Amino acid sequence: MMKAFFLGLVAVSCHINAQTKPSENKKMIWFKDAKLGIFIHWGIYSVDGISESWSFFNNYISHENYMKQLNGFSASKYKPEEWVELIKNSGAQYAVITTKHHDGVALWNSKAEKATTIPEHSSAKKDVLSPFVNSLKKSGLKTGLYFSLPDWSHPYYDVSTRTKKRYEIKENPERWKQFITYYQTQLNELSLQYHPDLLWFDGDWEHTSAEWRAPHTLEILKKYNPDIIINSRLNNHGDYDTPEQGIPVVKPQSQYWELCYTMNDSWGYQPYDNHYKTPNMIVRTLADVISMGGNLLLDIGPKPDGTIPEKQAEILRNLGRWTSKNKVAVYKTSHGIPFENFKGKSSVSENKKSIFLYLEEAKDFVKIYGLGSKPAAVKIVGDENARVNFNFSNETTMTLDLSQVKFDQDVTTVELTFKDPPVLLKNFSPDLHPLTDILQNTHTKTAVYDIANAIHSGKNILDGSGLTSDGEDMKIPESEKTNPETLQWISKHAEALYGTGKGLPEGHYSGMSALSKDRQTVYLFVEGTPTGPVALKGIKNNIARVRIVGEGSIISHEIYNKLYWSDTPGIIYIAIPKDRLDKNLTVIALLLDKPLELYREKVTAIESNL
Repeated sequence: MMKAFFLGLVAVSCHINAQTKPSENKKMIWFKDAKLGIFIHWGIYSVDGISESWSFFNNYISHENYMKQLNGFSASKYKPEEWVELIKNSGAQYAVITTKHHDGVALWNSKAEKATTIPEHSSAKKDVLSPFVNSLKKSGLKTGLYFSLPDWSHPYYDVSTRTKKRYEIKENPERWKQFITYYQTQLNELSLQYHPDLLWFDGDWEHTSAEWRAPHTLEILKKYNPDIIINSRLNNHGDYDTPEQGIPVVKPQSQYWELCYTMNDSWGYQPYDNHYKTPNMIVRTLADVISMGGNLLLDIGPKPDGTIPEKQAEILRNLGRWTSKNKVAVYKTSHGIPFENFKGKSSVSENKKSIFLYLEEAKDFVKIYGLGSKPAAVKIVGDENARVNFNFSNETTMTLDLSQVKFDQDVTTVELTFKDPPVLLKNFSPDLHPLTDILQNTHTKTAVYDIANAIHSGKNILDGSGLTSDGEDMKIPESEKTNPETLQWISKHAEALYGTGKGLPEGHYSGMSALSKDRQTVYLFVEGTPTGPVALKGIKNNIARVRIVGEGSIISHEIYNKLYWSDTPGIIYIAIPKDRLDKNLTVIALLLDKPLELYREKVTAIESNL
């Protein structure tokens, strides 16, 4: 029987390293392996704490008053070596700094015609780019330079503000040609002086590839560095995609991608924007991005004197704590295993012989389904003393015992090591148990987990069981072996179990869930003790109310990264009071304004900033 089982297994399984994989581009290897970079938006917009460039483009302030900020940009406490030390200690492998935003103000001493620069026109009276790049290169980190294609301040550029243009290109081609010469001169300067590893373009949407003369721009850059990496914002001439702000729900199609992401709601320094994600949220975002095979480019916005706000420094220090502890599970990893196999975030090691599971909660056990290989060892990354036992049921369902584990304050990483790349089943029968067996299970947490898993999979084993909608007067058959605690849990959470159907697809929630019959209530099954607020992505609906099922408590939620002019939903964070957690399995109900609508589209660059 075992021989027949494994023969069948081969027919419906695949090795992790045999998954479809495009050929590796050698110049992209360091980028793919990096996983974490730091974005730096620094410019005169930090003086008044207003939106970089967009504030005058949208006519929120006159261009004249915007440019007066040059007088307040002092860089008087600027210590680039301390920036680099903080960035490197965060675990980042590269940094990208705004050499020039859409306002046209260059951080270096540009000699391009009619250029506006920090050394010549600001109170700083010095080149602030060179010392940072020099420190970056000494540290061994890769150098990325952000460069805006548009220059809304330059007299040769056609666009001035949202409501005003200087001229039409077709009517004044010579003037446009002068602008092309201007911006390509600046790229020549940056390439010659700083030899960047990566060029991060922005603003390409304002013109076509032909108008930008993008192919010639690429020739210029490759003349200095044949292996220069270009982002996707040069009219699709780049090497990798750059989704912005919204964490993708579905893994991007591109082999290489990077999420550029703010700590609060602003790119540059804004003193009144205190809508910061917590250090916990940022670590979990990094784990999310790694699990989808991408990089996180996390933004900081220094003050006009050159200091980095303490809240931003705190986030970087905590990132450093976590990346240092979890190096083996961060760098050189690939996207994780399918959600059907593990209902959480994961990644795979470079040699494909280790699977890393990222746990955002402290809990007693973890289950992996459809695993056709047994691990040689299971351990907690960064904790040599931790002991993790495991067992198999149904031959391919593995349960990890985490009862003796000391969990990380943000994300605990479990490493499963195999002698050979493990086999994952493509099509496997879900590990569903009859209700009678579940009710007789003496381990209540496992029993209720199995109920939630069945419902999430679309097979509600409580349908027709005698369960009532309110959990009272239930007719569920009992025996002398029935676990009363499991029955109590079912009764308490009947609302989420009675007539509910298949849960959210992969990417929206890192766990099991269910939907009400009218699809207007989402039920989240929350295991153990979460390290921070529960996160939910890609929900188009408005949320009317969030409740703890079975006891009626109304709890608050907060939305981050929702741009009001964009269709991309924000990230919903729900903080569950620890004293209201159910010791077996907590259930949260989200009442929506209408039947559930999911966002699973590609997250792209933001081409507007109202």
